[in-house]
Amino acid sequence: MDVRTCLIVDDSRIIRKVARRIVEGLGFEVDEAADGAEALSFCAAASPDVILLDWNMPVMDGLTFVRRLRDLPGPMPKVLFCTIETDPSRIAEALEAGADDYVMKPFDGEILQSKLAEIGAVAMA
Repeated sequence: MDVRTCLIVDDSRIIRKVARRIVEGLGFEVDEAADGAEALSFCAAASPDVILLDWNMPVMDGLTFVRRLRDLPGPMPKVLFCTIETDPSRIAEALEAGADDYVMKPFDGEILQSKLAEIGAVAMA
């Protein structure tokens, strides 16, 4: 069976750690990036299957990252925004930019797994 990869992009080390524990439990190999610029460099070298993406980060925010990601050649990873944004127009903007879905922070394993299943990244438990 193929190994699935997930890139967690968040400027919070704690959020990355929590998300890592969850997605590793779902069978993913995990890499981390602290901002959108770091994540874009990573994706240019090796495209992950799934990206968990924070919205508000220094250097390059999530929205800018996802727009630039869509310009890279190769297969498109599934992108799940993990955000505290609740404004429907902001969420619509993220989806228009190329995100597959979003999950509100704080999230737990059950919520994350169901969102990943919705976008076809994992099988439903």
